[in-house]
Amino acid sequence: MISDTRRACAAAAGPSGDDDAWVAEVARKASRGAGGVPVELLGDYLPMLADAARTGREPGRADLEAVGLLGRRAAELGVSAGNAVQLYLSAAWRLWRELPRVRHGTDGEAVGVAAEAVLRVVDRAVASLAEGYTAARRDMVRREETQRRELIEDLLRGDGDVGALMARAEPFGLDMAQPHQVALAAPSGRLADLQSAISSLERAAVQWLGDRDILVASKDGFIVVVAPVEAGRAGSRSLGDLIHAEMSRLRQGGPWRVTLGRPYPGSYGIARSYEEARDGLMMAVRLRLDTPVIHPEELLIYRVLLRDQPAIADLVQTVVSPLARARGGAEPLLATLDAYFAAGNVVTETARRMHLSVRAVSYRLSRIANLTGYDPTDPAHRFTVHAAVLGARLLGWPQQDLATSR
Repeated sequence: MISDTRRACAAAAGPSGDDDAWVAEVARKASRGAGGVPVELLGDYLPMLADAARTGREPGRADLEAVGLLGRRAAELGVSAGNAVQLYLSAAWRLWRELPRVRHGTDGEAVGVAAEAVLRVVDRAVASLAEGYTAARRDMVRREETQRRELIEDLLRGDGDVGALMARAEPFGLDMAQPHQVALAAPSGRLADLQSAISSLERAAVQWLGDRDILVASKDGFIVVVAPVEAGRAGSRSLGDLIHAEMSRLRQGGPWRVTLGRPYPGSYGIARSYEEARDGLMMAVRLRLDTPVIHPEELLIYRVLLRDQPAIADLVQTVVSPLARARGGAEPLLATLDAYFAAGNVVTETARRMHLSVRAVSYRLSRIANLTGYDPTDPAHRFTVHAAVLGARLLGWPQQDLATSR
């Protein structure tokens, strides 16, 4: 025996009939109203609504799962979530308006009961559509992140198949024929959420550089940015300045140091630029540079020193290794030389920077001259001592054995 609710719904909806032409027309109009969303994304949604209006039947689990799959399909086709929902809502009110007994019926109670049944279906169907869409987008993001991470790893390594790399880079907007440069952002403090820092930098990159394509990822605890050379000239600031400004806004990880490689064309150019940025970071740490953004041209002289490591190791051994015989080891005297040369060879400024008395600094400089035979205050010896100190920092002496460098 049919229930009173189903009887009222049937009275409102009218006979089902075999002619579905008007339902198909509703679907086409809903598609146009939603910006051309494919009609097939409606699936059996419209018959489900018509059946609810006619019988009061609520959708079953299989019906809702089918709608969820349509939501996933919408995400895969690149349909926006708003347009997908608009399609379903537009189809619902268009179908309701075309139901024969709704258009011509006079039984208000029957129409109200049918409307309630239809709204319940719309509510549950749209929720299933959104769940399916969200799940698909989440899976797509995971896949894209994996592909992005693998692409950046291969680009930075520089030993992959060039043709395959170009094909994989194209979906991310990288034109491998154009010069690119790599920047590294290194935190000095503890950074609990590296992914959050990457997301923040990606959002800022879109605001800074518009539609220019940049890849941002993590490697070995650093944030890696691969950018076209035009991005490094955006506005009045360099790419490194922009990265440092954004990273400095984070509550964790600071102070940040940013190093850049020079731009080079081709897939191997990215690996070369990365090596420069990574070497620059190593040099900045060993030389104890306090500059927050280090450009590659600033480190060219240090690259020259490192190009012949046996020679620079001999220089360090000959000039400053006797400092190891001092009470307290070589490090305090090397730190004094660092400060002295950074202060423009002015003893009073060196004392101020080191929080020592002028007399203490003068004593240390005299002690250095006595131990090494090279007087850092003598212009004839100054360049040799300075080069030896830089070489010691670059080679990690006295913490590392000079024999290893040779």
